[in-house]
Amino acid sequence: MKPFKQPPDFVLFLDILVLLTIGIIMVFSSSFVTAQTTTGDGFYYLKRQLLWALVGIFGMIALMRFDYRIYKKWAKPLFLVAILFLIIVLIPGVGIKHNGARRWLGTEALGFQPSEVAKLALVLFLAWYLSGNQDSSKQFIKGFAVPLSLVGLVCGLMLLQPDLGTAVTIALTSCLMILASGARKTHLAGLALLGVVLLGVAIAAAPYRLARFTAFLNPWADPLGSGFQTIQSLYAMGSGRLFGMGLGMGRQKFLYLPEVQTDFIYAVIGEELGFIGAVFVLLLFFVFMWRGLKIALKAPDTFASLTAVGITINVVLQAFIHIGVVTGSLPVKGITLPFISYGGSSLTLTLLMIGILLNISHYTEE
Repeated sequence: MKPFKQPPDFVLFLDILVLLTIGIIMVFSSSFVTAQTTTGDGFYYLKRQLLWALVGIFGMIALMRFDYRIYKKWAKPLFLVAILFLIIVLIPGVGIKHNGARRWLGTEALGFQPSEVAKLALVLFLAWYLSGNQDSSKQFIKGFAVPLSLVGLVCGLMLLQPDLGTAVTIALTSCLMILASGARKTHLAGLALLGVVLLGVAIAAAPYRLARFTAFLNPWADPLGSGFQTIQSLYAMGSGRLFGMGLGMGRQKFLYLPEVQTDFIYAVIGEELGFIGAVFVLLLFFVFMWRGLKIALKAPDTFASLTAVGITINVVLQAFIHIGVVTGSLPVKGITLPFISYGGSSLTLTLLMIGILLNISHYTEE
């Protein structure tokens, strides 16, 4: 292991801690009613979130000290393991089904989402592949078609769960990594057009996705059906006004807004902390993007740079999609807000990715 050139990025580290703190507070505030109703313990989600946050923080600190270069050796095996998990989760009786989607392995009490493992595995694999084929970055086959086919395999397996939100996030992250590696813009332009067509097919092929898309355009056309979540989310955001109704004083979490501690937690932030609180959280993600991309630009080698790009873009895209859904700017998708929404495997794996990003910051050139 080479000696560190400097301490890890303190601004990024502090930004993550602030987001985590806000997340723990808002998970408790948003989930208390649901937890009390379904489990009889209002602290149920809070206790689990605290446990996973501690596990994730310890993992982040460990990987922050663990030289990122080792992942060049482990990128392929980790990618193959992620693919295996994505296949296993689809097997009836093995993968846990929840709300019509088969996305979990393990047990109801202790499980993980293979898609979260795939996020990290794919970022590391693409960084390894693209950095090792820099001379072929502008070639259609080696620099574009090969990595894209592997991305397509991962996204295809996710669509079978089905998990359109995560698949879109991973696809966009991968395309931006391929662009950052030096691929031809004309290739990516053609891919963008194909992506729009395939996304349209994926939406039209599933009635519930089509209903969500049409509801996004006009949620009040079906206020008690497909437009219900969007309308309730907008009610929450609008009720917050400038300074919010006060922490713990929101009303939409009283079983009006489904999945409030996960897919719509930003709505609770807007309702209870107001426009000021919602903008503050948004600014924290902009700070994260700024520091992450700065690390990527000053990274000591191409593998580190592409890894930093992938981690940063993945987190930022997921955050912006979540916020877009909550504010009615995007169709409803089941996607969490990084560091803030309730979720064990999502929170832990995201913090592990941040540990790798912070390790890369040790070696950045000033």
